[in-house]
Amino acid sequence: MKKVLVTGAAGFIGFHVVKKLVSLGYNVVGIDSINDYYNVGLKKDRIGNLKGLPDFYFEEINICDKAKLDALFEKEKFDIVINLAAQAGVRYSIEKPYNYLDSNISGFTNILEACRRFPVKHLIFASSSSVYGANAKVPFAENDTTDHPLSLYAATKKANEALAHSYAALYGIPSTALRFFTVYGPWGRPDMAYFSFTDSIYHGKTIKVFNNGNMRRDFTYIDDIVNVIALLIDKQPSVQPDKQGQILLPSESYAPYKVYNIGNNNPVNLSDFIHILEDLIGKKAVIENLPIQKGDMLETYADIEALSNATGYRPVTDIRTGLTSFVNWYKEYFKIG
Repeated sequence: MKKVLVTGAAGFIGFHVVKKLVSLGYNVVGIDSINDYYNVGLKKDRIGNLKGLPDFYFEEINICDKAKLDALFEKEKFDIVINLAAQAGVRYSIEKPYNYLDSNISGFTNILEACRRFPVKHLIFASSSSVYGANAKVPFAENDTTDHPLSLYAATKKANEALAHSYAALYGIPSTALRFFTVYGPWGRPDMAYFSFTDSIYHGKTIKVFNNGNMRRDFTYIDDIVNVIALLIDKQPSVQPDKQGQILLPSESYAPYKVYNIGNNNPVNLSDFIHILEDLIGKKAVIENLPIQKGDMLETYADIEALSNATGYRPVTDIRTGLTSFVNWYKEYFKIG
């Protein structure tokens, strides 16, 4: 039974990844710092929901704490590491830049160093669609440029990819970067639009809609995300000696390293997204239209051909089905109606 470390296990994606892997028979260790970026109670409730699972163990560890992280790696001897711990949020990165440097750069380097000192079969880590930045070509493909990030958050995710590639090249650590596209679903993050909009519509509060709603996002349901991660665990990249010394495309490498988009491949206009939420909730939104914010991208749209070719999987959840599941969870969790 393979032993898997999931960092950020109290987070939205980490919580669902743990549940999926335990259901597939993996022995899972989860860690998280339980920071206060958003409601700590929600994070603790996620962990409480996981604690009864067989073959799951949780420990409160911050990936920035190198000594504790190394001790855990030495003790547990992980086969697989799935790093989902990070300081999230595009807009928050403008307010608190050093939080991103600590967690997303120093913390991630600690993960890489631990994987070097205590070798693992596969490192899978979270990147983001935000790395595409000012790139105007859609859909975004892994071979597109990521040289123009629009936020510090995006820059740290691009740095993660570069750091992981260097460790793959230097030390042979098989590494896979996953560029997530606007993940949503039950147990989600309160700072994300689908969650905050739902909360505001239910309580009659004004929602801030940037660029008059003329933005498109490739909303990707959480079940599709975790299904892909589970399929990729045993598809660790291998060394490609024929590519050494060759002119490489951005997604290519002679090192054991791969990058994949994980998106729904079907972007939704923000105004349409709001109308679906209004329909599901049964109330009209009170909207304040505002100019586009610094760091925001006008559109995200994932080309998922590389992912589909590697796994045989394509996301199957449409936006109305996914939002219905989220709204139902929201009403149950907050005891509405």
